[in-house]
Amino acid sequence: MKVTLPEKVRVTKKELIVYGIIIFICIICVIVAFYVQFYGRIDLGKLVGINQSENVFGTKSEEEIAGIKTNFENIFDNNITSSEDIESKKADKEKDIVYKKYERKETKLNSYDIEIHIPNININNEIINSYNNEIEDFYKKTEEILKSENRNIIYTVDYTANIQNGILSLIIKSSLKEGSNAQREIILAYNYDLRNNKEITLKEMLKILDLDENVVQEKIKTEVSEEQKQVEELKNLGYNIYSRDLNSEMYNIENIKQFYVTNNTLYIIFAYGNDANTSEMDLIVF
Repeated sequence: MKVTLPEKVRVTKKELIVYGIIIFICIICVIVAFYVQFYGRIDLGKLVGINQSENVFGTKSEEEIAGIKTNFENIFDNNITSSEDIESKKADKEKDIVYKKYERKETKLNSYDIEIHIPNININNEIINSYNNEIEDFYKKTEEILKSENRNIIYTVDYTANIQNGILSLIIKSSLKEGSNAQREIILAYNYDLRNNKEITLKEMLKILDLDENVVQEKIKTEVSEEQKQVEELKNLGYNIYSRDLNSEMYNIENIKQFYVTNNTLYIIFAYGNDANTSEMDLIVF
């Protein structure tokens, strides 16, 4: 019996190239999927070597930075800015993702003068619930003040928020003046990754903004040291001003919680009134 074997399949050079390209693309897709799965966020343009837009963070002139610092108080407009579709994230579809939960303006002669705009984050999960519980303390302070008599209290709370590249940033500023006590300024900031349902740390934010961690850390130490030098000079003149502990770990990037990103600007805030009766603050801008 004569057996006829099938002819050997010949693969042309052109076909080999096509197969090679397909395999290469598949490998890249697997790598990207792995990266996104375990690291959460990725700039695909950078991964393939495409610089999609000029990085404006860390390139501002001294004049621009001075103007941004001067205008810092004006960013608190009690609104949220976003052009991204975040409807699926909302717990209450009828409300914005950050909305005013409490708003009140009231004056009682010789007792108090309050104006508050206190936000709530409209997402239901453990992380956001912890944020909202902390924010609720601003209203508890309001209730305490409304029950007070003859304490001459001035109390304000304002906020601003925005969403950029899937990250929700919210910052709250509160000012409290009680009688003859020094005015206290409190600032709390919250940064949340809507895509991956996790808190964003400053270290992670620096990577997203393509800012060198060592450069940022050095600038923080330099600017805080310069502020402390001015404090020492004023103290020598007899002024009582809040002193910074330059050896404190609060200035280490891994410990910094109060930061906010908007309009191509990163604010890193050291609000000493968060823990003491002072309005002293260091604002580092990139």
